[in-house]
Amino acid sequence: MKTHKIAPSILAADFGNLQRDIEMVNQSEADWFHIDIMDGVFVPNISFGMPVLKAISQHAQKFIDVHLMIVDPDRYIKTFADLGSNMLTVHYEACTHLHRTLQAIKAAGMQAGVALNPHTPIDLLKDVIQDIDLVCVMSVNPGFGGQSFIKNTFNKVAELKELILSKDADTLIEIDGGVTDKNAKKLVQTGADILVAGSFVFKSEEPIETIKELKSLSF
Repeated sequence: MKTHKIAPSILAADFGNLQRDIEMVNQSEADWFHIDIMDGVFVPNISFGMPVLKAISQHAQKFIDVHLMIVDPDRYIKTFADLGSNMLTVHYEACTHLHRTLQAIKAAGMQAGVALNPHTPIDLLKDVIQDIDLVCVMSVNPGFGGQSFIKNTFNKVAELKELILSKDADTLIEIDGGVTDKNAKKLVQTGADILVAGSFVFKSEEPIETIKELKSLSF
């Protein structure tokens, strides 16, 4: 049976009760915390800054998956390592020298991820896929939570899985955006390893139960 990870997106949490929501994730069957850092330049929104990530790290008891939606991410690699990031994902579209950025992330002691916007082709990663620990396939346009899932994501996941296998890489596939109980099973069957779920979890009346349902998909 294929196992998959659930990574609740803290962007959808109640910012006025952030510690409460972090503790909820700690107590749930979720595997990772997914934390979106937005600068208002690469995407039209601003989310968390360093002090908030530091506060989250102090309470989070699970793997911290940081997704940078910022320009020039190289400037902050050491900072995010110091703040407790386990996985640092940068956008392909924001990196002029992607291979160098990946090496710098690993040298700082983190795993290295690459995110692709909906319009960005999978084959652009073929020369670096063996250096990538995780590919985050954006299934919505980055910048805001609560968007509808883009159906072409299934095709991209299948294509990405084929690339990973052809290169004998160990790269994980993460899906970010619009994940619900309506598409989660097909995503995992198609090749996804990690499902990021934001609004579907935090707007649920029983978020711990919702996480459990996403985690216990049957095949």
